[in-house]
Amino acid sequence: MGRGGSPKSQSTQGGRGACHFGDGFEDYGPDCNSMRVTAFLDVPGQDNLLPLTRLEKYAFSENTFNRQIIARGLLDVFRDFSNNEEDFLTVMAIVVRLSEDAEPTVRTELMEQIPPIAIFLQENRSNFPVVLSEYLIPIVVRYLTDPNNQVRKSTQEVLLILLEQDLIFQYDIENTVCPILLQLSALDSDDEYKAEAVSIICKMASMLSKSTVERLLLPRFCELCGDGKLFQVRKVCAANFGDICRAVGQEATEKFLIPKFFELCSDAVWGMRKACAECFTAVSHSSSPEVRRTQLSPLFIRLVSDPCRWVRQAAFQSLGPFISTFANPSRAGLYLGEDGTLSIWPLTQDVDSGFASGSPTPRSGGNTSSASSTKPVQMEPELPEEGTSAKTSNFSPISSSDGLTENPVESSVLAGAELTRLSPEASAFSKLSDINDLPISSHPGSDSWACPGNAEDLFNDFLYWRTPLPDISKDLELFLSEAEPQEDDCSRPKTVHNSCVARSEIQKVLESLQEHMLNDPDVQAQVQVLSAALRAAQLDSVNEPESKPTAGLNEVSISDSSSASDNQITLSASSSHNELSVARILQSTDAGEHRNGTSDHLDMDQRQDPTPLEENKSKIPDIIPQPLLDQYVSMTDPARAQTVDTDIATHCAYSLPGVALTLGRQNWHCLKDTYETLASDVQWKVRRTLAFSIHELAVILGDQLTAADLVPIFNGFLKDLDEVRIGVLKHLYDFLKLLHEDKRRDYLYQLQEFVVTDNSRNWRFRYELAEQLILILELYSPNDVYDYLMHIALKLCADKVSEVRWISFKLVVAILQKFYSNSESALGLNFIHELIIRFRHCSKWVGRQAFAFICQAVVSKECIPMDQFVEHLLPSLLSLASDPVPNVRVLLAKALRQVLLEKAYFRNAGNPHLEVVEETILALQSDRDQDVSFFATLEPKRRNTIDTTVLEKQN
Repeated sequence: MGRGGSPKSQSTQGGRGACHFGDGFEDYGPDCNSMRVTAFLDVPGQDNLLPLTRLEKYAFSENTFNRQIIARGLLDVFRDFSNNEEDFLTVMAIVVRLSEDAEPTVRTELMEQIPPIAIFLQENRSNFPVVLSEYLIPIVVRYLTDPNNQVRKSTQEVLLILLEQDLIFQYDIENTVCPILLQLSALDSDDEYKAEAVSIICKMASMLSKSTVERLLLPRFCELCGDGKLFQVRKVCAANFGDICRAVGQEATEKFLIPKFFELCSDAVWGMRKACAECFTAVSHSSSPEVRRTQLSPLFIRLVSDPCRWVRQAAFQSLGPFISTFANPSRAGLYLGEDGTLSIWPLTQDVDSGFASGSPTPRSGGNTSSASSTKPVQMEPELPEEGTSAKTSNFSPISSSDGLTENPVESSVLAGAELTRLSPEASAFSKLSDINDLPISSHPGSDSWACPGNAEDLFNDFLYWRTPLPDISKDLELFLSEAEPQEDDCSRPKTVHNSCVARSEIQKVLESLQEHMLNDPDVQAQVQVLSAALRAAQLDSVNEPESKPTAGLNEVSISDSSSASDNQITLSASSSHNELSVARILQSTDAGEHRNGTSDHLDMDQRQDPTPLEENKSKIPDIIPQPLLDQYVSMTDPARAQTVDTDIATHCAYSLPGVALTLGRQNWHCLKDTYETLASDVQWKVRRTLAFSIHELAVILGDQLTAADLVPIFNGFLKDLDEVRIGVLKHLYDFLKLLHEDKRRDYLYQLQEFVVTDNSRNWRFRYELAEQLILILELYSPNDVYDYLMHIALKLCADKVSEVRWISFKLVVAILQKFYSNSESALGLNFIHELIIRFRHCSKWVGRQAFAFICQAVVSKECIPMDQFVEHLLPSLLSLASDPVPNVRVLLAKALRQVLLEKAYFRNAGNPHLEVVEETILALQSDRDQDVSFFATLEPKRRNTIDTTVLEKQN
């Protein structure tokens, strides 16, 4: 017995069998995975040395190949000698000496074995931290400065692997690894070492703790970003800038890294600017919304307009992803869940005690609907800014057909005597144009109410900008008459203020209209109305205390009163007319601001622009900066393809769903023309990209916009090239389920067109169709399935390609299950008879084999009642026992023996059909074909529960 035990026992402990070779080398190769690399150590040689002594001999042999083999087989050596502490220390000493080998190939082989050795030692050595720190880490650190380039490359990879596997401890990282990297990346260090060191620093940053990176590596990284000596170092910094930003977090990014990023984006070398454009999205993710909007957006516009074409190309490729970083779920109304599905963002509301019901709940997907809607919605509802709330009392919500609910507090301001004073930050009248088009759900109860009158009685842009202004005095009387009973039933405040709009708001609008009143009589009339309202508001402020302004965007402050009789104010029709006219003027001038749910005021030129929102579709200043949207929309310009990139339209199409999600469905009009241009692009790659994502865009837009804008494009894709149609086909179910039932039925006949392809050899197209039809079955009624989809399934079952036929058999089974699960047994029987005619009596054996498979699947899935199966399918199935083709009889034997007899229906000894089935199986057991008799005799597979029970008993 040697120090490490017998060679054979050691080989067994190592888990490998001993392989005997002459010298142990000549038969070794990379394909010998089942042998130990150091198996030659087990062979007793003429020197009669022990295995450990023989290891030392070959490890320090003059033959380079011997040392290389020892280095390559170190893991096996540790397995053999790690049990004995003395032998283990001897092996570690050999490793240290081997690491000082003069041959680079030996050092490379040794370094490549460090990760598996470290993992083995971690699992088997209690003193692993000591072994790693004293033996392995010093070797890795020393090899980072090795003169051989291949050794250094291998060492860098090993270091990252050890960090990724969490094999290096924090102490070694801070006191051994980081110091050598800081030394190599010093400004006066060798250029080659410096470039490699900064690359390692960037890659390992994501594997270290935030404090370690910020304390040890971040200062050096900032220095290297300004290295004027070697542009390769700056380029590595620029390429990995996003990884460093993610590692240090938002605060350190904005304090230390953003200034350096500005310098790199202005670097004289175009490759630096290009690298910055490629990582711009990652930097934006690590920045706050304010920095993203005020600093990064102008910087990105500079890159998009860079004189170098390659920089512009990279910038335009990153434009869509960069815009997507502006996404705010509270504004867009949608958010991505953890499983990647789109869901509607819940509208958080701070409700009073009197608001007992009607709070919105998030609805998944885009085709949501509200049961309380009274008519179709004509305008997409708005969403409040994050953090805002609506304080209401005894109101029911306004529901829209896409599942988003809005608080109707703003419309309550119009209720005659219930006019309220608004906070300076938000105007309730800013919601009037949206309420024109939204239905008001009237819930029964004492606290429910609805705005009377037709849509044309409320504010309308078209009517407003033309004289004369509509007379609403009768409407006001109707409002007053309906508002009085509301006060009795609802615990609403009694006091109503004469001025419904803050004086500051009126003053701002008056100033904006001064320049236009000289030649425009409409504007003069508006100024007169506003001036009268301003004077009335000033008089009211002398007699009445102002209510405290509220902080939220959608909050409406209603002043409290102790007595209704003392503070009730009787409004004249003329003053009410003036107040409502003021409300309309303010609404028209500030519509763009409040429709986006923000408290930021528009610029003066936007306030002065009387153009309605419908004619100014691209203005969305509060979601993303306008220049970014303008640049993105310009990507469809043919001139861009000539000056930037021929594939720029493809990049635009690829990122369009993300941009649409950022803008939200209420701003779809900004992208509609761009999407239509891309859908008609001459390059099929662009159309193919849109076809693959149209189902996701449908979820973002909701059912109404999908039906209006996406369905025509979807129909065009159905008639496009196969390369485009496959994108639609792969997500056909996802798109159709978002449509209304009447729209969905229009595609029943068009589904047959998918069977025909440009190239008949494109069998994967038909395979995908069969897979989609299995899912689509749930979207249609049994009658529609029978009239349209059943014929497609039968046609696919006769396909020339076997893969298409087998998936089509599953489709047939799913159709049968559809019929019988919906109690349509008549349709099921007709389909069964069709299957018997087409497949059981088919002249080709493939068809008869398909019938056996369908019957087997029907029984296995239990898609039809067993009494129906034995009555209509079993006789035809048993008749296949006399089929002349063995392949048919083999599948019959499998179906009877493995599936049919396992069902409880046939386990009953009194079953009249059991005898016939057993006779058929006996006949198949004596079949002249060996395969048929084998499967007819083979015992059925035991169930997992039975196998588990047997194993437990054996244990």
